[in-house]
Amino acid sequence: MSAVSERQHTLAKAASIAGTSLHTGEKVTLTLQPAPENFGLKFRRVDLEDKPFIPALVEKVQKVERATTIAEGGVNVHTVEHVLAALHGMGVDNAIIEMDANEPPIVDGSALPFVELIKKAGTVEQTEPRRFFEIREPIYRETRDGSILTIVPDKKFRISCTNVGPNGQHTQFYSVEVNPETFERDIAPARTFVYYPDIAPLLEKGLIQGGTLEAAVVVRGDTLLSKQPLRFENEFVRHKILDIIGDLMLSGKRITGHVIAVRPGHGPNTELARAIVEQYTQMRAMVPPLVNIPYGEAVLDSVEVQKILPHRYPFLLVDRIIGFEGETKCTGMKNVTVNEPFFQGHFPGHPVMPGVLQLEAMAQVASIVLLRMPEHQGKIGYFMSANKVKWRKPVVPGDTLIIETEMTKAKRSIATALGRCIVNGQVVSEAELMFSVVDR
Repeated sequence: MSAVSERQHTLAKAASIAGTSLHTGEKVTLTLQPAPENFGLKFRRVDLEDKPFIPALVEKVQKVERATTIAEGGVNVHTVEHVLAALHGMGVDNAIIEMDANEPPIVDGSALPFVELIKKAGTVEQTEPRRFFEIREPIYRETRDGSILTIVPDKKFRISCTNVGPNGQHTQFYSVEVNPETFERDIAPARTFVYYPDIAPLLEKGLIQGGTLEAAVVVRGDTLLSKQPLRFENEFVRHKILDIIGDLMLSGKRITGHVIAVRPGHGPNTELARAIVEQYTQMRAMVPPLVNIPYGEAVLDSVEVQKILPHRYPFLLVDRIIGFEGETKCTGMKNVTVNEPFFQGHFPGHPVMPGVLQLEAMAQVASIVLLRMPEHQGKIGYFMSANKVKWRKPVVPGDTLIIETEMTKAKRSIATALGRCIVNGQVVSEAELMFSVVDR
């Protein structure tokens, strides 16, 4: 499977796999279903009467002992990490994970069966862009039992991991850039493993009821108990990376950053996912809240204009919006006073408003029409070009600039508009404008 594009992907069709759950030992059928854009990944318990959904989000994490359990109300799903890692690793953004029990099948203890299931279903590109959260400030988490996890800035998604067994045995290190090719080849086949002294306590807690030597590697001193030979010399640390990918997916974000992990586990992994959510929330808090821009006849004063436009003194060139007409037209007003800072140099003794600032005033008024479209709310418009520009008459202190704009075309992130400035009923400037709309 080639590297995915920068648009969201879902499954082309449904595909199912059956088997035994690791911890509960129940028989279960898991079906991956397509989902719409921006849906994310959600589990669905189809064995229950109302077939409830459980979003794969860290806020839903209930327990992290030997596996990650999420819950919604009294409904839970155990051991979510392998299937989540497979979906993330293979570039699936939106999917419904249906199960007729509360835990996915363990199959061979790796994510490879889920990768094969995804390939069987196929994937399709959707129209919405795929969003990445770029880690810009390091995140660090350390636990009392020696787990250390850090994310540092990186333009790719990388994981470097060190696994340390009891008494320092089976210490392994591996580092990988995670993409569909490397995930399928280098990470997905790595199987879960358990140290022999841990088996009895786990059984006493009612866990690993479905554990077999076909579904896990058992480490007994220097001996490895398994129905198959190791798939990699450092299979244990690769499986730890698999778990990290699945657990971090609970942040609900694809990230770019370099994860550096020593002695990771589901508890530390999910705490790191929470830290990602915290940093993302802090970043989004800097974005101004959406403003209800009216569609009908309305007037917006300077305070309301500043809630919509990011411009401030000395570059806010709209004092008031004095009218809307339909969905495409907007009229603004700018009172030109002798106190404008640009008059100091343009020109001493002969103050004239620069023509480029009249263009900017047109662009700012046109942006308000553009930003009230539902798909563009909360974004920002960048001025890309101006064509057929004409300046017909000087604008001087004391003039009231009436700025009329009409949106002529808006397709995805590109829009065009006509603008003109009027003083005392006479057109003083006009132009065709082009914008690019981007996230703030």
